[in-house]
Amino acid sequence: MASGQPSVAADSVATDIGSSTFRSVRGLELHARVAGDETDPLVVLLHGFPEFWYGWHEAIQPLVENGYRVLVPDQRGYNRSEKPSGVGSYRRSELAADVAELIATEGRDVAHVVGHDWGGIVAWDLALRYPNVVDRLAVVNAPHPVAFRRQLLSNPEQLRRSWYAYAFQLPWLPERICRYDDYRLLERALTDTAAPGSFTETDLKRYRRAWGREGALTAMLGWYRASARYPESPPRERVDAPTLVAWGRDDVALVPELAIDSYGFCPDGRLELFPTATHWLPHENPKRLIELLCEHVDGA
Repeated sequence: MASGQPSVAADSVATDIGSSTFRSVRGLELHARVAGDETDPLVVLLHGFPEFWYGWHEAIQPLVENGYRVLVPDQRGYNRSEKPSGVGSYRRSELAADVAELIATEGRDVAHVVGHDWGGIVAWDLALRYPNVVDRLAVVNAPHPVAFRRQLLSNPEQLRRSWYAYAFQLPWLPERICRYDDYRLLERALTDTAAPGSFTETDLKRYRRAWGREGALTAMLGWYRASARYPESPPRERVDAPTLVAWGRDDVALVPELAIDSYGFCPDGRLELFPTATHWLPHENPKRLIELLCEHVDGA
């Protein structure tokens, strides 16, 4: 595990957005940003790879202004959260259980849950394993687990697009390549697959800082390695919670058919396609996405 925890005051990243907190969750210390009145309905925002809580920074204040308490964690292994050793520590069931207990640290039994990329995969898993914990679910460019498995088996294009996930299974080499030239590969994974200008130099500086924390790269890659080495099927396929699936069609990693297939598992669902957006919808079109999220959690 990572040794020691930085003080809350040590975090100079966008300190005007809520406040930093550390929560003891299932034997780990997880860092999060929190904002809004403690009595307001809770919204949990889950980031993906290779981001951290900051991936949702533009959504926090609008949600607070709409009357919500917002909790945005660094998920296990990322940024300032603890980084347990061993690939098995990053199984999806472990990640989902973290979120369920994070909700409990707010003194709540239920929350609205929003996830992008790997955060969306965790959000799907949470809704399927702990349906009573999720009030409303929103997923951005992240496939339902059954939809993804079906596309991998039947669609050669999705298999081709997933090449990097297989490359990440190698020991130590992916870490070395990701670290090379001041994390140039990870930086390009963001900027080269997004609309021009989606990530500012300030954004990238903050991401490089998070990637450079001790043990972070191995922990982040552990999510991919655990998915391959410890495949898990959730106990059900249908999502009972009202669900918003938002999807940028120009996603280089995920075929657009996944959006439609994933929506099919949601009897009370809404599908919003962004024809010209990429995988990085929260950065490219935050205004419209936040409008949709507010409508969704409001029950509109």
